[in-house]
Amino acid sequence: QVQLVESGGGLVQAGGSLRLSCAASGTSIGRSVMGWYRQAPEKQRELVAIMSSGGDTNYADSVKGRFTISRDIAKNTVYLQMNSLKPEDTGVYYCYARGGPFWGRGTQVTVAS
Repeated sequence: QVQLVESGGGLVQAGGSLRLSCAASGTSIGRSVMGWYRQAPEKQRELVAIMSSGGDTNYADSVKGRFTISRDIAKNTVYLQMNSLKPEDTGVYYCYARGGPFWGRGTQVTVAS
């Protein structure tokens, strides 16, 4: 059974940083496509960043240069480093693993202006 557990969300001022973590079990992140999505109030869930099993990454245009997806295969954990946060980055951030697909329960990120 695949489980994804996010952590690291919170309230931050605009311009600040947060690092989200996604601890995976039941699947090996080194052999999976892993990613982060977010959903703002009254908006559809959108892709933020994704990493292939080979380590290639892709980002939404809105976060390029500010966010970085990474992984620690030994810890079976995926990260999202978010810098220069903006109020429009506010939303619930979900960890994703291709296959099911599988989703975590999400972690709230709120960026105050």
